Amino acid sequence: MLFIRSALFNACFMLLTPLFSLLLLLSRPFGFAAAWFWAKLWSRTIFLLLRLLCGIRVVIEGQEHFPDEPCVVIAKHQSAAETVAMPLLVPPYTWILKRELFQIPLFGWALAVLGTIGIRRGSPREAIKQVIQDGTKKLRDHFWVVIFPEGTRAAVGTTGNYQPGGVILAQKAQVGILPLAHNAGTLWPKRGFIKRPGTITFRFLPYIPPQTVAATKRNALLQQLEDQIEATTRELGG
Repeated sequence: MLFIRSALFNACFMLLTPLFSLLLLLSRPFGFAAAWFWAKLWSRTIFLLLRLLCGIRVVIEGQEHFPDEPCVVIAKHQSAAETVAMPLLVPPYTWILKRELFQIPLFGWALAVLGTIGIRRGSPREAIKQVIQDGTKKLRDHFWVVIFPEGTRAAVGTTGNYQPGGVILAQKAQVGILPLAHNAGTLWPKRGFIKRPGTITFRFLPYIPPQTVAATKRNALLQQLEDQIEATTRELGG
């Protein structure tokens, strides 16, 4: 039964994602808000199906930590679930992603027209330069910036190599950092076909204001973020 329910969900996901991507692309000429409507509706629809077909519910904690101004969100990455959920978790934002994702028909094109920052991984120096330049512009335009510092999804119980791009951007742009931990990989595992019933908890940790970001050494702040996010992820079972 678990296999059948997961298969139904996966089929719906594969059908609906290109459809919503097309609707987003068609609405983009009418402004960002029109396109963002479809991004949020896609996220909401996928999680409704996830609950109905797979018995997975979502809990969001720590929203009291949200700042009034745009910031950099540093998030744990262990599942596709957090990428799907992000339009429902934070205000309008841009991602820092590998540029190759733009080549995915419809979905990748939708990411591109939303202004997602696509970096080339071959040159770390150029990638950091682009993150600072494009990320700062997005923040000044009142968009939040979401970064997965591990770069790729880490299996449950493991920690990827945290990269400093998000910290560097926050310090250069003089904005704060909002850490995000979760246990999504336990129910929607990395490259996992089977979706297991339960509750995914997204927990925002205390906001780090711009003054603290600026006053803390880069490596120390990155280590602090890693320690907090990983400890909370383990606490949630992830």
